[in-house]
Amino acid sequence: MLRHLEDAGIRVIPTGLSHGTVTAVLDGVPYEITTLRRDEETDGRHAVVAWTRDWAEDAARRDFTINAMSLDRHDGLHDYFGGREDLANRHVRFVGEASRRIEEDALRALRFFRFDARYGNGAPDKAACEAVSKQLELIRTLSAERIASELLRILAGPRLMETITAMSRVGLLQTVLPSPDTASLLRLLNCDAPCNPLLRLFALCRERSSELAGRLKLSNADGAKIEAWASDSPALHPDASDDDLRRLRVLQPLDCLMERSWLEQARRVGAADPDWDRFRESLQAMPQPEFPLSGKDAIAQGVQPGPGMGAWLKTGRNWWMAKGCLPDRAACLAYLAAHR
Repeated sequence: MLRHLEDAGIRVIPTGLSHGTVTAVLDGVPYEITTLRRDEETDGRHAVVAWTRDWAEDAARRDFTINAMSLDRHDGLHDYFGGREDLANRHVRFVGEASRRIEEDALRALRFFRFDARYGNGAPDKAACEAVSKQLELIRTLSAERIASELLRILAGPRLMETITAMSRVGLLQTVLPSPDTASLLRLLNCDAPCNPLLRLFALCRERSSELAGRLKLSNADGAKIEAWASDSPALHPDASDDDLRRLRVLQPLDCLMERSWLEQARRVGAADPDWDRFRESLQAMPQPEFPLSGKDAIAQGVQPGPGMGAWLKTGRNWWMAKGCLPDRAACLAYLAAHR
């Protein structure tokens, strides 16, 4: 396969040779190509595979019926487990025995709910839910990174509350998250907040949000967002004045302020609210204020570099913010000259 692709002038990336997978890049678009396989050994996390030429054998190792279909070069559909009917009925179902599929790879428990959140309709498959409820200890052995990746995908699903409720009912949600609060998540969703999986995760675990980054091994950037969302400072109020809005723009990045506003609306109101909508519109429309003084101004006024300069600039900035971030450079210099 590698030779044929390279002979055709197609760039090939060996993304997973041990699993028989390469990525072909054609016109800038990546295509994953995987050799037919069968599982030789499984331990709930990783599989030892062998190659095969049997398409049905390869399909039998897939997780869900809707993922076990294939299309040949003559547009012939090969459906060994009723995936086409399940897809038409929006029914997510394991191939074969659900418990066995999860024993082979515990991540499939979370994948089941991810696919159900996106494609499902009605109650999740009963056999799958029963199998998940019996494999919670195995699911605990999954790496934090794999759990986090699936959770964030689940939280982007269009039928989220149905899925999260089902996960809670079988004990999966409590297995992978610290004290999840589905009611808090529902309040955020009822506000019609934009789809933000990390924000939804925070709402789901707000009371123990300080544990999230470490427990799920989130990135430093995501951990910093969660820390900022958990803070009550600067305070947000839907009746904020223009002076308040300018101060907010100085104290925190706009995207963080917008995200925190949805969390505050969820906490205080738990529904759509025109006052909070106006607050966000005004916040976005407010130009970003810039403190007009710098170290060069301090030196020009005879202030030497060091702690004294920092104190001089801080005094000026505090006064400027108290005045609604409106005074210009001359006004700030005049104030500092009068208060040295």
